[in-house]
Amino acid sequence: MTTLAKLVRASAFRLAVLFLAFFALSATLVIGYIYYSTTVLLSRQLNEAIETEARGLAEQYAAGGTVRLLAAVQQRAAIAGNDLYLMTDASFRPLAGNLYGAPAEVTEAAGWYEFSFRRVDGGQVSERQALARTYVLAGGFRLIVGRDIEERRSFQRVIASALFWGLGLTIALGIAGGLIASRRLLARLDAMAATSQRIMAGDLSERIPEAGTGDELDRLALSLNAMLDRIERLMAGLKEVSDNIAHDLKTPLTRLRTRAETALRQGNSPDICRRALEQTIEESDQLIRIFNALLSIAAAEAGAARAGFAGLDAATVASDVAELYEPIAEEAGAVLKVEANGPAPLAGDRELISQAIANLIDNALKYGLPEAAGGHRGAVNGKSAKSAKSARAAGREAPGEITVSVAASGDSVEIAVRDHGPGVPQAERERVVQRFVRLETSRSRPGSGLGLSLAAAVARLHKGELKLEDNSPGLAVRMILPARHG
Repeated sequence: MTTLAKLVRASAFRLAVLFLAFFALSATLVIGYIYYSTTVLLSRQLNEAIETEARGLAEQYAAGGTVRLLAAVQQRAAIAGNDLYLMTDASFRPLAGNLYGAPAEVTEAAGWYEFSFRRVDGGQVSERQALARTYVLAGGFRLIVGRDIEERRSFQRVIASALFWGLGLTIALGIAGGLIASRRLLARLDAMAATSQRIMAGDLSERIPEAGTGDELDRLALSLNAMLDRIERLMAGLKEVSDNIAHDLKTPLTRLRTRAETALRQGNSPDICRRALEQTIEESDQLIRIFNALLSIAAAEAGAARAGFAGLDAATVASDVAELYEPIAEEAGAVLKVEANGPAPLAGDRELISQAIANLIDNALKYGLPEAAGGHRGAVNGKSAKSAKSARAAGREAPGEITVSVAASGDSVEIAVRDHGPGVPQAERERVVQRFVRLETSRSRPGSGLGLSLAAAVARLHKGELKLEDNSPGLAVRMILPARHG
């Protein structure tokens, strides 16, 4: 397709032509009305001027008869100008005036006539047009009073020509403007299409160029670029998730297969078979937990659970979850404490909020104890447990203390879990809430890296947010949700 054909087929050109056609039609109607009105006005003025001359001669005729009328006609005809006079007898022989004879168009009857005549001006003879009125007098005499209309007709031709060429020039400029606008639009659209082709080829770092004019194409480019930013982040996250899944799921599946093979090879020992089956169940439970967490995150991010929102008290939910984790915390040598300053009403999904709080407590037990910085989570001995209890009895914050606090303030409800472990570096706090992200690169400890991700998804589902802050020492995870009033 040629460049001109592309320009003509462009929507901008078609829109320009449509607008131009509407404008041309409107201009033609306006110009036609102006031309018609001008012609009618000039004709009326001409007729009035001729009738005024005729009335003046009629006064002369009434005062002195034919003789005085002849003298008046001869006197006025001698004055150079556009006025025409002719008085004839009954046989149309000229008696006075500046016409050399009665025009052929003039008949016996009185009335208005338009005719051509010859005019001699400076020795030059020219064919001209005139408009006149004929009067029949007593005795068969005829009086013709008229005016040369050649200048008026020339003026009308000039007006018509100017209007015609003006309209033609407007249409031509409109078409040229449409082509220029189409060319600019096509250039920007071609740039967008070329960028899209590169993006489809796999270069997700490409962005649609913006002209900086703030027009509709710029707004479209901004929206598409924001979408591309989101897609690029999702693809990067997908790659990271894929890598983490390959490690987190491949390892337990490999262990399952290894233990099954071991049991088959050493199947003569019931103890070995039993231990292999127990370990297989353990690994299977871990895989099921991972998949359940993924399903919960997907449900939260899809917003499917929003239809089941109901009123609940966040303080009660947090207390119930903490009560379930108290034996686990005690076994780990930690102190789990719940702080609430009264009811904290909100509208939400009780199960998901409970799961989010449970994940935050579980995360604190695994990573938020002082020993988690150097050893396995939960590897707190009896001595550490005793020191935690004694510190609490003395009114001091215990190193192994985990606090679950719920507070309602204005339009929000805050559920926070604070620990005194190694914490999370500032630079990693945004990344650590993504799926399968674990700061422990060796992945030697149990866990899936989905706890904080699920809590963040639940917060977003409830139109809230999840914030990670420094607890000095340790980590404070705050889930801020909208409060329910009434």
